Amino acid sequence: MSPLGLALGLLVGVALGLLGGGGSILTVPIFVYVVGMEAKPAIAMSLAVVGAASLLGAVSHLRAGNMNPKAILVFAPPAMLGTFAGTHLAALLPSALQLVLFGAVMLAAALMMLRDRKPEPATQTVGQFQMLPVLIAGTVVGLLTGLIGVGGGFLIVPALVLFGGLPMRQAVGTSLAVIALNSFVGFTGYLGHIPMDWVLIGAFVFVAGLGIVIGSSLVKRVSATGLKRGFAVFLVVVGTFILYQNRSIFAQVLPSQMQSP
Repeated sequence: MSPLGLALGLLVGVALGLLGGGGSILTVPIFVYVVGMEAKPAIAMSLAVVGAASLLGAVSHLRAGNMNPKAILVFAPPAMLGTFAGTHLAALLPSALQLVLFGAVMLAAALMMLRDRKPEPATQTVGQFQMLPVLIAGTVVGLLTGLIGVGGGFLIVPALVLFGGLPMRQAVGTSLAVIALNSFVGFTGYLGHIPMDWVLIGAFVFVAGLGIVIGSSLVKRVSATGLKRGFAVFLVVVGTFILYQNRSIFAQVLPSQMQSP
């Protein structure tokens, strides 16, 4: 892997450690546009990288007391089922369409991060779940993970804060645990059907692991608001680039619709 690829792998880990997500939303574009891989192997291999890095981050947050086991037990099962379904659906889609969906999800994630949220009330009780929204969010996250390799931390963290009653630090640590479980299910769904570069996976996991340890140690020192806004702007730029690069998929779909009676 090039030095640039390794440096970006470190950035993936730092993003996971600081935000509880964002790793896979960076890994897939790195694999496709920096390393030069096809979309489907990039998505499959990103799940291995993000899963391993998230597991390291989850252990770090667990030691710091930033994890809620009950939230994992509620959120993870529907997410894992959704991931399993998503990997099978992904086999039916062309690679360009997967990347277009990926770019659209990046823009959606950016919009969510740019929205100003009021601080959670001090009286909020940890562990008071609104069960249905949590289950729906878990299923949606799982489908996205299996379909386009997105870990879904940008959805998991706000869902755990808003519907699970978790403080932000616990939501980040819990999100990493859920992402690790989802990524494992998604990776096994692709395993045997997609060629894997195990040396590349190992190198990327190593540098991302270093990054996630750094990010986890910085989570108390960095402004979450400023970080999210900066990351959101970056997602807008990369997401727009991905949509532009794969604009041919629209040319294939629109003419066929115009010709239909």
